[in-house]
Amino acid sequence: MMLIEALGSALLGLVLAGAAVHRLSHRLPVRSLVLATGVAGALFGAFVTHSALGSGNILLNLIGATIVSVASLSLLLRPAGRLRRRSAPA
Repeated sequence: MMLIEALGSALLGLVLAGAAVHRLSHRLPVRSLVLATGVAGALFGAFVTHSALGSGNILLNLIGATIVSVASLSLLLRPAGRLRRRSAPA
């Protein structure tokens, strides 16, 4: 049962990362980093949720995997526009 949860959450993280690359490729770093981050975030989220709630809640484990994967992917986003750099006062 744990193997199914792990494979499901890894697949979910891969799908979320693929969607992020497809929609926001101009704001994300290299594709391989985004895909790895999505999968790792989903696996970590599933692990934390499984540790907190136990093994009977596959749907809740996938929800936890989704939340952590999306949060991890959001950390990779760069600003859309150019940053204005102000010179520091001397």
